[in-house]
Amino acid sequence: MSRADLSAPQGRGELRDRPQTDRTRRTTFRATLLRNELLTTFRRWRTLALLAVLAAVPVLVGIAVKIETSDGSSAGPGGGGGPAFISQITNNGLFLVFTALAATLPFFLPMAIGVVAGDAIAGEAGSGTLRYLLVAPAGRSRLLLTKYATVVVFCLAATLVVAVSALTVGALLFPLGDLTTISGTRISFAEGLGRALLIALAVAASLIGVAALGLFVSTMTGSGIAAMATTVGLLITVQILDQIPQLHALQPYFFSHYWLSFADLMREPVYWDDLTKNLGLQALYAAVFGSAAWARFTAKDITA
Repeated sequence: MSRADLSAPQGRGELRDRPQTDRTRRTTFRATLLRNELLTTFRRWRTLALLAVLAAVPVLVGIAVKIETSDGSSAGPGGGGGPAFISQITNNGLFLVFTALAATLPFFLPMAIGVVAGDAIAGEAGSGTLRYLLVAPAGRSRLLLTKYATVVVFCLAATLVVAVSALTVGALLFPLGDLTTISGTRISFAEGLGRALLIALAVAASLIGVAALGLFVSTMTGSGIAAMATTVGLLITVQILDQIPQLHALQPYFFSHYWLSFADLMREPVYWDDLTKNLGLQALYAAVFGSAAWARFTAKDITA
């Protein structure tokens, strides 16, 4: 053995490797925590029931349109955006995707998100498992972030369930092919599928503000049912206020005001103004209520 080997401090390599090992362990723990939370959420009967109801809406709409137009008459009102897409379903089943998203976005999708988000923290507290979760080296901030990430994943999953169900039913009951945009231009079926995917992503992003609001409410109570009911009640109240003409000055700040702006993705060229306003508003709600949830949860006395 050389003199250099004898003089070198022992264990220096282990000290250098330890921070890397600690970071790897933390990353693995975060991934495990998120995976477990996702599995727990999507295995609940309540979650599966919500997804089943969402999947059933396009089926009912498609069957209703098929029955209504069986004599050759047209379905729904004419025109361009939002629910008026229903008038185009008989010409192209892809329009059932847009119609189903427009039909579920005002109530069914937000209600499902409100139920999952409202139960995220309050449900754990009510069942007595929240304290045991915090005993693990997760930390309150990390646990809250994991809960919010799980709700956001559910937003995307719920939206895709509606879109895939609508696309399947539309393909079975109606013809598919090139489609006409709101602006009157023709686009290929492949481009139409791309627009449908963008619309589904825009709808999912429209729900991140509701997810943060529900998570904040969930930190305020130890009853999952109370948190879910409060969140759904707030959703209904805000949407009622958004329809009152006398409140037009406040309505652009309601999280639901630009929800149906996804119809602008079916224009040629795409109108981005309301879409960007919607995404910015949802990010603002997520930041404000996410911060409020963090401040409340990190200071909360966990007794159950």
